Amino acid sequence: MSQAQPRRPGADDQQQQPIKYGDLFNVSGDLAQKPIAPEDAAMMQTAEATIMGRTQKGGPAAVMQSAAARSEGAGFVGHRDVTDVAGDQGVTVSETDVPGRRIITESVGGQVVGRHEEPTPVSLAPTAGRVEQGAITIGEALETTAQTAGDKPVDQSDAATIQAAEVRATGSTVTTPGGLAASAQSAAAHNETVDRDENKIKLNQVLAGATAKLTADKAVTRQDAEGIASAEQRNNPNADTHPGGVAASVAAAARLNESVNG
Repeated sequence: MSQAQPRRPGADDQQQQPIKYGDLFNVSGDLAQKPIAPEDAAMMQTAEATIMGRTQKGGPAAVMQSAAARSEGAGFVGHRDVTDVAGDQGVTVSETDVPGRRIITESVGGQVVGRHEEPTPVSLAPTAGRVEQGAITIGEALETTAQTAGDKPVDQSDAATIQAAEVRATGSTVTTPGGLAASAQSAAAHNETVDRDENKIKLNQVLAGATAKLTADKAVTRQDAEGIASAEQRNNPNADTHPGGVAASVAAAARLNESVNG
């Protein structure tokens, strides 16, 4: 059963201003007048994938991503823009377990933008209560990338970024045989010899189960995000980061961690 489902922006609407939170969600006050920014959407996408293991089809993250992309395409917001409400007060996804179901609530700046229920097996000794969202680790952020950009063929920029993430997570500059960085480097080298994208190794093949493939892991910090983004930019011919890619997922995780701890 779904509640508080967001409204999708109409594809045929002539856009003369940025799409605001109040246009799509039942929110009020300052948030209602704020444009939905690309980094807001990335944060929600990471939060959904962390709590639910996936990005919900038609859910707040998908709707926010669509709205932000349209506003960015029309020149109203920049690719790295973040709404001050989302940046200062946070984007959260939480779950409450009750007998037979769990209720998932998604919020921006403390205002609910989506809520839905999922059935769960009934335990003989059920417990109910809010499951607090903990700090997101680098491994979990990499697993999120497998969801958000999983179909992207691995290139040298991805390999360098994954290596930087592995170094940050483990504290070791030694590439572990069979580890994430080694697998990414092998995939990138293979893909350079293949012409058709459908025959190339994709990010989800390398990053699925990333946490288990790391010899150590740690909570993502702003410093981690900056270092990993720098690695991706240095190795990208366009000196930029891929939307929904490794650096973007780590940056969104760092923002979420700061909002939880702040």
